Amino acid sequence: MTNSNAPWQPAPAGYKHVVSVSLGSSKRNAREELDVLGQPFILERIGTDGDSKRMVELFAQLDGKVDAFGLGGADLYVVSGGKRYTFGNVRKLVAGIKQTPLLDGSGLKNTLEREAVMQLGPVLNWKSQKVLMVSAVDRFGMAEALSEVHADVVYGDVIFGLGMNYPLRTIGALRRVAALVLPVVTKLPQDWFYPTGEKQEVSVAGKGTKYYAWADVLAGDTHYVKRYAPQDLTGKTVLTQTITEPDRDWMVQRGVRRLITTTPRIGSRNFATNVMEAMFVALAGKKEALSEQEYLDWIRKVDFRPQINEF
Repeated sequence: MTNSNAPWQPAPAGYKHVVSVSLGSSKRNAREELDVLGQPFILERIGTDGDSKRMVELFAQLDGKVDAFGLGGADLYVVSGGKRYTFGNVRKLVAGIKQTPLLDGSGLKNTLEREAVMQLGPVLNWKSQKVLMVSAVDRFGMAEALSEVHADVVYGDVIFGLGMNYPLRTIGALRRVAALVLPVVTKLPQDWFYPTGEKQEVSVAGKGTKYYAWADVLAGDTHYVKRYAPQDLTGKTVLTQTITEPDRDWMVQRGVRRLITTTPRIGSRNFATNVMEAMFVALAGKKEALSEQEYLDWIRKVDFRPQINEF
């Protein structure tokens, strides 16, 4: 666990160092060592408790001193219908980075998570599952894959993002809404839609509670799933990525039956896709995001597979 008040420590000689700077809670900070195909790594996550000024300061302090940055608690890009939409306020936060490559996880969301859905077919029998994606526009790869395997899906972007009881039940409907909404939404502060800081610690029940009751599987971002969850999740499966020990305890307390993570457990936690994407870029020795095929090649080289935890 990283002490947010302690001086930052560079990685030892010979290690590659990935640092995710997040707008999320500093309670979720972590620093772990691992070996990937013979290359030692330090993976680190530093939360700023919603303080965007602190995020900018950290990026400036560490630029050029680490091999790759992850961007946590915010998306720089979302992709829909072959178009990439940029959040203007997030772009300003990272504009000062000049040397270290920055990854927000969107590359892995469109590759690793798509692949994970396909690999889970024999386990979950998707055609028999009712799936709630609380937010789908931030991870279109998973959303499209769930449609391709013919799961019964409710995409909750309008319900939870806009506060309107309007479930989207097809990938076509999601794409149409995304094409209308994303050009506007990406001009607004992202924390209007995504929980940061203390908001990550509090659940808010509302219009969407009944869809949690309907669903067999709750899929997508951990914080979105927790933010709108009712107290009773008995028998549910959660398909997500970033998981800490308190998250596991939260799920057990609410009766979750099964947790499936698309990223592997490293030390005490599962890191977010932005950290894993930054790791792959550092492993490849690149200074920019990889192509989809390159990500898939690396995913298969290190044999990343969904991890299933039965509670």
